[in-house]
Amino acid sequence: MTSRTPRDSRLRLVRNRPMATARRPAVNRGSRPAPRPPEGTPPPAELARRARAGLTGAVAIAHWAAAEHGAPGALSDEAAARAAAALGLSPQEVRSDWDRARLIGLIEHHAGTTRPGWRLQAWDRDDSAVLRGWVALLDAWSLACPAPATAEPTAVAEVVEAVPQLLSLLQLSAGPVPIATLLDMLRQRVAELRTERCEVPQEAAEAREPANGAEGAHDAEDAATLEGLLDWALDALSSVGALTVREGPEDGPEGAGSAADGAEGDRREAVLTALGNWAVWVKLEQICVAAQSPAGNIEQPAADMLRGCAGLTPGPARAEYRAWLAARPVGSAVTELIDAARGDDALLRGLAFEALRVVGAPAEPAVRAVVDESCLRPYALLWLAEHEGADPDDALDALTREEATWLWVDTAAAISDHGESPLLVRHLESAVQGTVPALLEEVRAVGHPRTVQVLVALAAAHPDPALAKAVRRAAFQVHTGGA
Repeated sequence: MTSRTPRDSRLRLVRNRPMATARRPAVNRGSRPAPRPPEGTPPPAELARRARAGLTGAVAIAHWAAAEHGAPGALSDEAAARAAAALGLSPQEVRSDWDRARLIGLIEHHAGTTRPGWRLQAWDRDDSAVLRGWVALLDAWSLACPAPATAEPTAVAEVVEAVPQLLSLLQLSAGPVPIATLLDMLRQRVAELRTERCEVPQEAAEAREPANGAEGAHDAEDAATLEGLLDWALDALSSVGALTVREGPEDGPEGAGSAADGAEGDRREAVLTALGNWAVWVKLEQICVAAQSPAGNIEQPAADMLRGCAGLTPGPARAEYRAWLAARPVGSAVTELIDAARGDDALLRGLAFEALRVVGAPAEPAVRAVVDESCLRPYALLWLAEHEGADPDDALDALTREEATWLWVDTAAAISDHGESPLLVRHLESAVQGTVPALLEEVRAVGHPRTVQVLVALAAAHPDPALAKAVRRAAFQVHTGGA
């Protein structure tokens, strides 16, 4: 049985549409009430408090990086020692917190240095930002706690792909699940993955009978490998606060240990934490955090107004922009919108330039003035192209390949932070590259500060296991500084 190499999946090329002109789904999709979380789920404020409590180290290292006024992008031994002395931690703890701060979005890399991310600025006041940051860490659990160096990479990838099913079992069980049961399900899921990817016809596989005793030895070795990797996965998920592993009752369910040979007599059981239960439920229900009501946007600062309009379809959003613009001088309104676009929230960048489209010609001098700012350049070039008469569907021709790729990552970051997983998967269709490998190569090269988080979110959302594996590998390479 052999594993299929990540296939060269073709992207369906479509007419590219800039983020600002793409129709956004309205939050209110009718009268159907939003699904309610499981009974006993703490309110969002309490969930956010628990998330903050578990991530104090990552927040502390992010504030340290901010105070350094440009800490090095790759944490050197000297920088780790300085951080350890300043925070009263060991260098190993500093590196662990550093990695988590990157994965959560508390710090971001720009031109070889590190600066605070937008999520750090919102950490103490925005519960939604905290919860989304924690979910990003949950999605990247295998990066936050890398597998043992001796583990076989293919087996590690199979376990990572199987973990969502284990988490679903834990959530649906609404209580502790014996480790033996999880190991049994892990074996079944891994067997399914291997069957799906097997390139050898079943008849040929049956014809090649292994020598006596060889099959049994291989199965025993494979069982031990999966048992060890399950312990790694449970330890990693426990370290990020998604679950806890505890000793089960001595008079547990009869035969619980017999489900897996290696787990026989193991009385441990796993149970989701409140955060983990909520996060898995959200993923199962495909619910995104609802945008705030647009009521009162006219009196709000630009950034708050744009957030309030995030869930509206283009027509109502433009009406809201016009009302907001009418309440203040054009010059100061344009300046405020561009300042909001300079922030670290990619969604606000796209929405700010959508509002500037409503402004029209009076905004042209200010837009031209920011063309040389790297984070605003693609948006400004698209705005100018459309202002000069280009069709919105053809405006991307004004961008270089690198600028279009940077915009693709920035838009994906906005979807990852504020949208639904299926929308992130569909975002693949708007890439200018013809294949997934080409896209991943150019995404890694473009150097967007949110690259790792975007790739992790895409890997977690994509239904194709082979493609998700390739994307996850690319995220790991960027996270570890690989090419």
